[in-house]
Amino acid sequence: MKIVVIYSGGIDSFTILNKALQEGHDVLAISFNYGQRHNKELDYAARACKELGIVHKLVDISAMQTLMSNSSLMAKSDVIIPEGHYEAENMKSTVVPNRNMILISLAIGYAVNEGASEVWYGAHAGDHTIYPDCRPEFVEAMSKASLLANFEPIAVVAPYLNTDKIAIVKEGLAMGLDYGKTWTCYNGREKACGKCGSCVERLEAFAENGVTDTLSYE
Repeated sequence: MKIVVIYSGGIDSFTILNKALQEGHDVLAISFNYGQRHNKELDYAARACKELGIVHKLVDISAMQTLMSNSSLMAKSDVIIPEGHYEAENMKSTVVPNRNMILISLAIGYAVNEGASEVWYGAHAGDHTIYPDCRPEFVEAMSKASLLANFEPIAVVAPYLNTDKIAIVKEGLAMGLDYGKTWTCYNGREKACGKCGSCVERLEAFAENGVTDTLSYE
């Protein structure tokens, strides 16, 4: 089956991308520059797709930044990215309004154009508290809307919707994945900060799996 994977360059989408390949799907990857401060993740996405020999589309929709600059992920570099665990109240500043609906909609259009049957993306259980567009209700509603929106039925799939980051990393390690080829940090500096919510969750996942993350940290 041909599928489109929304590929950010991070752990979740990297695992999904490889999961789809190992299941024998014909995979097309699509990444978005939506004006995120941590656009370094897109370099990691491009390199991984090149190594895997996957068709990779990078779409520039950075004009979103002019509409959603209140999010700390879209704001100017002098705005501090909050530190701590994702469950902390201050992590809500990292929400980009309607981001996944926008990205998924574009990926659906691409899937129709390429004759794909599904769009996969990396929502997981650890995101449910902070990000409304990663919750099961949203995924279900988005998939229903997608099946109605075109003559060609495109399902929206989140393979790890009810799985946490610890279990995702465990599965990826079992697949032999090198997570040093992914970028998670919300600060797009030379090395990962190790303190933002994304880094904290990532490091926790590796610690719980008893392995050391191969990514370099400040």
